[in-house]
Amino acid sequence: MRLQLAINVSDLDAAIDFYCKALGAKLNKRESGYANLVLEEPAMKLVLFETDDVSDRLNHLGFEVFDDQQVEAAATRLAQAGIKNEVQRSETCCFARQNKVITHDPDGTMWEWYRVLEDSPSFFDEPVTEPGAGPACCT
Repeated sequence: MRLQLAINVSDLDAAIDFYCKALGAKLNKRESGYANLVLEEPAMKLVLFETDDVSDRLNHLGFEVFDDQQVEAAATRLAQAGIKNEVQRSETCCFARQNKVITHDPDGTMWEWYRVLEDSPSFFDEPVTEPGAGPACCT
């Protein structure tokens, strides 16, 4: 498991350059208005969403897991604790088909536990042609 931090940025290229240099991150995926970078230590995925409005910088937080049992375990733990959650199976989001469980903390910050099944050419259901044009499946 590795932590995911998803933030909104005004200039995707500048953000990629900064985080690769400042954190030693490696670019894992780059699409229109979207990028994800990987850090080995600490194990983290940094997801960048390009948007004109960066007044709310934090997009969401998550844990990338590597098998469906970890997604199901998170869903079970949340349900047993009485925490409302949504399980999504084989959904396309962020240029990947994923299985995930989503919840929100008391202040509304979204948290997700997700497993990437395969890459996708689409951000959501429709291909994204302009930064910020796709629906916010994970916000």
